[in-house]
Amino acid sequence: MVMLNSVLAGISVSLGVQLGRVASSRCARCSPRAWTKVAVAAGMSFASLLVAVTARAETPSNIIAAQIRTQGYPCKQPLAATRNRQASKPNETDWVLRCGNATYRVRLVPDLAAHVTRLR
Repeated sequence: MVMLNSVLAGISVSLGVQLGRVASSRCARCSPRAWTKVAVAAGMSFASLLVAVTARAETPSNIIAAQIRTQGYPCKQPLAATRNRQASKPNETDWVLRCGNATYRVRLVPDLAAHVTRLR
């Protein structure tokens, strides 16, 4: 996520500088520095919006639901994912995923398919 923020910030700054150059070349009376500041601010606002939208989609419930869907389990609307710390082991995290149509116990193991048990 930090890497995404820095990449988007770099893109927005370079976009802002380019917009500033275009704007200053079209308006002889306008200060190029003023246009650059406006363009950088607009670019940063756009980058913040992208980060906010991306961050909202990457919740544990959405990530785990996507994983079990790839394995053929239906999860129409992920509502919540609760980590079961007592059942978890090193490199094996245990989650209870509540979907609109079912509840699953999901054990995530790196580089392997998830172990899924339908609870109800």
